[in-house]
Formats: sequence, structure tokens, C-alpha cells
Amino acid sequence: MLTFPNAKINLGLNITEKRPDGYHNLETIFYPVPIEDALEINILNEGNGKFRLHQAGLEIEGEAESNLVVKAYKLLDDRFNLPPVEIHLFKHIPSGAGLGGGSADAAFMLKLLNNKFELGLPDDTLEEYAAKLGADCAFFIRNRPTYAEGIGNIFSPLPLSLKGYQIWLVKPDIFVSTRDAFAKIKPHHPEISLKEIARLPVEEWNGRMVNDFEESVFPQFPAIGEIKKEMYRQGAVYASMSGSGSSVYGLFKEDAVLPEVDFGEKVFVYKSQFTDI
Repeated sequence: MLTFPNAKINLGLNITEKRPDGYHNLETIFYPVPIEDALEINILNEGNGKFRLHQAGLEIEGEAESNLVVKAYKLLDDRFNLPPVEIHLFKHIPSGAGLGGGSADAAFMLKLLNNKFELGLPDDTLEEYAAKLGADCAFFIRNRPTYAEGIGNIFSPLPLSLKGYQIWLVKPDIFVSTRDAFAKIKPHHPEISLKEIARLPVEEWNGRMVNDFEESVFPQFPAIGEIKKEMYRQGAVYASMSGSGSSVYGLFKEDAVLPEVDFGEKVFVYKSQFTDI
């Protein structure tokens, strides 16, 4: 059984307060993007052990045990004593990009196991399992535009469509650690919620819909900020860093011609057009 986990972008991200537990509350909008991994499972009929993981595509660091698709399998296996599985994961979504690739893989693994073994779990229950794997994992269960609060784990659906807009996404060969991203963050409550800004035409988002991490990340990694500037120079109606970086995306009108720009070596570039969710 085969599925294609997709990425997400953050439309705005406001860090609203630091919590007593050391985490930060925030508000953001998750929006699905058709950059996809490929994930397949089959029943494992030979050998010992409960799973076998095969990885291809972009390199993933760490042992198989630490991969989120394996953690998703173990989570349901603890509850349902699943048959052993052979897992094939092809990575196309870059990691450390603010695109939620690992979280998507985990959530789609839960959905795949639910369907493959006819567990009958409703979306609400799958979201509960997904939330145990990561704050934004649960978003990918329903996989639709979502307003997120708390630590990025309290969701409400958002009537938002980018249909017709083109997206140009660039992820430079730069790693932004969580420590770097939060280095100069000053929590604040915005005057206007992202929910309200999202109701405006996309052409009015620039200057209103902001990602607080840019203020911290751009001075440390100027090349990321330059990519955003280049997006606007090339005609983007809105551009932003996604999450805590390091990818930057630009939204362009339907009839815009996206240029070829050399951003250097080992840079991931993606261009597409949004269709119906």
C-alpha cells in the first residue's frame, strides 16, 4: 500500500508568549503544499523483528529507530499488535526546512496502517496518536488549511484557498537550529490575528502577515533573507520564511512567469501551482 506525504508551509508565525514549561505559545497557519515523499508498507514475511525500513532519496540522519515513520508504527503496534511490516520511504521533502516533512511522514504512516490493517480509527483518534509524535503531526491527518495555536498543536479549520497562485520555494544549504531561531525572539501578542489577516487578499499580506523568526534568523543567516528579497524582486505578491526556516517561499499570480535564478549549490528549488485542496 502506497501513499504520498506532502509538505506544508507556515503562513505567518507569531510567538505570543513563553510558557512556564519553557515552550512558547504561538499562532500560525498551516497550508498544504504538493511537495511529496513516497511511503509504502507491505507485510514482512521473512526475518526477525517487527519492521524493516528502506530509505532512498534525500539522506536522513540517525538510526531507523529514531525515524518518525518507525515511531508511528510502534505507537500503533503497542496498541494493536500489528503484523511485521516492510517500510519503503523515499524522501523528496528536505529536512530542516520548516516544511514538516518528518511530521507528514509520521501522520501518513498512521493513516496508512489504519487503512492497511482496517483498524477503524476515526480522524479524531488518529490526531491524538499523531500529537504524541510531534506538535504539528496532527495537522497532516486532515491535511487542510488550519489555524494553529498553543505550541502549534491546537487546531481550527480555516476557510482559505490559494488556488491559482503559483509557489516558488527555495531551501538553501543552511541549517537553522531551534536555538538560533529563538535567539532574539521577543514574545508579543499581535494587534491583528493571523485569522483576520488571512481574510484579506493575498496581495495585502505583505507587511501584515509576518514570521517572527525572520527577525532572529535573517541577521544570523543573511543568505536566507536575500532569497526573500529576490522573491519580491521577481514579482512575488507575498514571500516569507516557512516556520523556523531555512526554506523561503514566494506566492505569485497565476499568469506570472517564474524565473530561473541561481541560488548556489545544494539548493532545493520547487515551483508549482496550487489547485483545490
